[in-house]
Amino acid sequence: MDRLPEDCVSKIVSYTSPADACRFSMVSSTMRSATDSDLVWRSFFPSDYRHILSRALNPPILDSPSYKHLFYALCHPLLLDAGNISFKLDKFSGKKSYILSARELSITWSNDPLYWSWRTVPESRFKEVTELRTVSWLEIKGKIGSRILTPNTSYAVYLIMNISHREYGLDSVACEVCVAVGKQVQSGRVYLCQKEHEKRKMLDAEEDKIGVPRRREDGWMEIEVGEFFSGDGDQEVRMSLMELGYHLKAGLIIEGLEVRPIINHYSFPKITH
Repeated sequence: MDRLPEDCVSKIVSYTSPADACRFSMVSSTMRSATDSDLVWRSFFPSDYRHILSRALNPPILDSPSYKHLFYALCHPLLLDAGNISFKLDKFSGKKSYILSARELSITWSNDPLYWSWRTVPESRFKEVTELRTVSWLEIKGKIGSRILTPNTSYAVYLIMNISHREYGLDSVACEVCVAVGKQVQSGRVYLCQKEHEKRKMLDAEEDKIGVPRRREDGWMEIEVGEFFSGDGDQEVRMSLMELGYHLKAGLIIEGLEVRPIINHYSFPKITH
């Protein structure tokens, strides 16, 4: 490919992915020059990236006007819509992901200080999170339009959460989780706390099918709500977590719901910029 004109090489690479572009850039200095071009990196942007930037609370400031620099700036979380939504691109694939803050969700009785407490915590990317004081009816719902996601992509939905020292009752009964797009519905069950689940696993192998929280790199915990396929149309994605067993519970801290693409990063090279 070193014998081809640089713009021709750039055009070929533009049909690949950011990860592939980084592979090609290591072949030779000629390939590196071709893969660093705006033609290549502009092709990795979502078609609505200008609209996304217009919604940013603090738009990225670039040291260079290159599309490669802007792409990697968007691979870091960017707060949108007065800081209530977080957006970023996957640096390997260029696919979009979003986090809907707790303020963007419908949480039963969340505006009643007897049941929920809204507060600021330094470890959150959002201005506020909400902590469950005590409640017997736990119901969390969120929605997002498939049109703002990357088309024809498999996505997973996660509740981003933590458990406070005031926790009780979160491991008493499994919660029902659901993700629905049109007539396609995926449902399951999860425990919001692992203590009781670990005891029950020894007695009933079927409990292995019930989800439990796991630690994230950012210090929060997450639990999978479900998966869906974005398609190429405009449909509403509805996400929910419910525990309606009337068991008193407390100590759940909610940061938001994350909708992120399902991507295998195992074979991708280390990307530098």
